[in-house]
Parts: sequence; C-alpha cells; structure tokens
Amino acid sequence: MGYARKVGWVTAGLVIGAGACYCIYRLTRGRKQNKEKMAEGGSGDVDDVGDCPGARYNDWSDDDDDNSENKGIVWYPPWARIGTEAGTRARARARARATRARRAVQKRASPNSDDTILSPQELQKVLCLVEMSEKPYILEAALIALGNNAAYAFNRDIIRDLGGLPIVAKILNTRDPIVKEKALIVLNNLSVNAENQRRLKIYMNQVCDDTITSRLNSSVQLAGLRLLTNMTVTNEYQHMLANSISDFFRLFSAGNEETKFQVLKLLLNLAENPAMARELLRAQVPSSLGSLFNKKENKEVILKLLVIFENINDNFKWEENEPTQNQFSEGSLFFFLKEFQVCADKILGIESHHDFLVKVKVGKFMAKLAERMFPKSQE
Repeated sequence: MGYARKVGWVTAGLVIGAGACYCIYRLTRGRKQNKEKMAEGGSGDVDDVGDCPGARYNDWSDDDDDNSENKGIVWYPPWARIGTEAGTRARARARARATRARRAVQKRASPNSDDTILSPQELQKVLCLVEMSEKPYILEAALIALGNNAAYAFNRDIIRDLGGLPIVAKILNTRDPIVKEKALIVLNNLSVNAENQRRLKIYMNQVCDDTITSRLNSSVQLAGLRLLTNMTVTNEYQHMLANSISDFFRLFSAGNEETKFQVLKLLLNLAENPAMARELLRAQVPSSLGSLFNKKENKEVILKLLVIFENINDNFKWEENEPTQNQFSEGSLFFFLKEFQVCADKILGIESHHDFLVKVKVGKFMAKLAERMFPKSQE
C-alpha cells in the first residue's frame, strides 16, 4: 500500500504540474514553417547592423527538426526500470506527461489561436514559465516556443523588451543538457540583432567555456558554437574570444565533420578581421593540423581551412612584425606557417589529391605564403 500510495502521489503531482501549463501543440504544428522562416535569415545578416563581409557566417539553429534525435527524448522517473512491468507503465506515464506539457505551454500562452506567432502577452506567459518552472520537460517545451518565435525579426525586440534575455541566459547554469541546448538555441536566434548582441556579450565567456568543456561533438557544444558564430559576425566582440582560439583549433582537430564545419565558420569570421590576425597566429595548434591535408579529409574542410590561412596571411603585416617574432611561441600557428619547409612537406603532399580544385588552391596558397615570408629582396 505504501508503494502504491507513493506512486499515486507522485503521479498526481506530475499531472497537476502538467495541467498548470497545458503547452505547445500549436507551435509544434508550425515546425516546418518556422524552419523555412529561419532559413530565410541567410548568411551574414544581423538586424540593424548593416552589411557584413561575404565570408562572415551567421548560424541559424533549428531546434525542432522533425528528424532530430532529441525529439523523442523524455525524462523518466528513477523507478521506471526497463524490462519490468512497473517500469513499462511508468515510462508510458512519463511520455504522456511530456506530451501534456508540450500541449500545456502552448495553450496557456495562447488558448484561442492556431497561429504559430505569439503575441507579446503570450510571449510574456511563456517567459514566466521559463522563469518559474523547475521541471525539465516544461522548460524544454517553453524554450522551444521561444526559439520558434525568435526566428522572426520583430519578436527578437519584443522578447528583449520583456526581459527575456537574462531569463533565458540564466538557464545556461542548468546541468540538464537538453534544456541547456534549447536555451542556447533561443539565444542563438535572438543574437541576430544588434541590440541583443550588445546585451548578450556579458554571457560570451560563459558560453565559450561551456562550449569548450562540453562533451566533444555533443548537441550542447554545437549549439554553443553556433551562438558564438553569430556573435562574431561583426568585429565588435571578437576580441572576447582571443584566449580561446587555441581551444577552437583543438576542437577542430579532434571533432567530427559537423564540429569541424562549425569551428571553421567561427574561425572564418575571426580571420576576416585584421585586428584578430595576431591573436590567431599566437594560438597554439595541434601537431595534427597539417595531417588534415590528405585525400581522406572532406574537400570543403580543406578549402575553408585554406581560406582562413589566406586571410590571416593577407591581414598580418609580415615585414613590420619580423623583428618581433619572438612573441610567438613554439607550436603556434605563426610557426606552423613560418616553418615553410615543414609546412610545405605537409601541405604539398596533397599534390596527389584527387580533387583538382584542392590542388590548385593549395598551390596558390603556398605561392602566396612563400612571397610573404621570403620576399625577393631577402633572397
């Protein structure tokens, strides 16, 4: 009887908690429409910032992809052991509770509308849920609602004016990886706005630390990289990442293909800024960096990495800094490029690469590097 009473009380409490919110059905119906709307943002666009160089990357995040591996993730109570009859029933109740929560947040926000765009009053209700609730499944549903609405430019101002930025940023302190990922996605979509960026800059160090220390190739790490990429579309806040560039190169070398591409987008934004050339050259790079230039590596990865090197080479005044090269330590990107013969041995080995464009691009890069490091006047 004690066990049944305990389960009954817990179940009743969970049902009441879900009923307090009855959530996100209308928003989840609009997943594909929101995904298309997000895609319209394109690359290099920031609200009210003006034109950005073409090489800049602005990363939209779609937290609600129908194929997302997190779509079916549900929090299960500790007694829901797999393989037992009681566990099967408990897991079924947990799934039902999560479904009710997703529907509850939406209905509480907007009970009489089928439109996926929430009004300011409705957004205020969702923000209250994020601020007051401690239940992971309610937080996840509310953050999905905010993320979908933050895909629209006019809602980014509204959410900011409602005090939504610090409310969502506070969720970054959670230990729940799913909730943290959803919070990062909301901030990512909100960051495509000049005023929002000015207010979000105070969280960049925390996001950077969380991104670097998160499990390699995890969804939290990728969401953090996307947010940092958006925050570096312009030059204004790039200096805040100067001390983490070595870690980004480490993630690039160790990560899978998706992580490599996300890091490359971030590094490309930094490499476009002449003021960051010295910081990039100071960065410690893994010894395995040169080994990426091989036949097995993705062609796009190689080409983007070469563009980064070219931009750094173009933006750094080699002649003026030649006497001060002792400021660069062994193992830095500076010495990776400065040691021409070593670099040539590693990179020119790609001459046998099956892709003609890669071979041409490598040849041009090496010729430009040789001209900068060994000008004819010094021969």
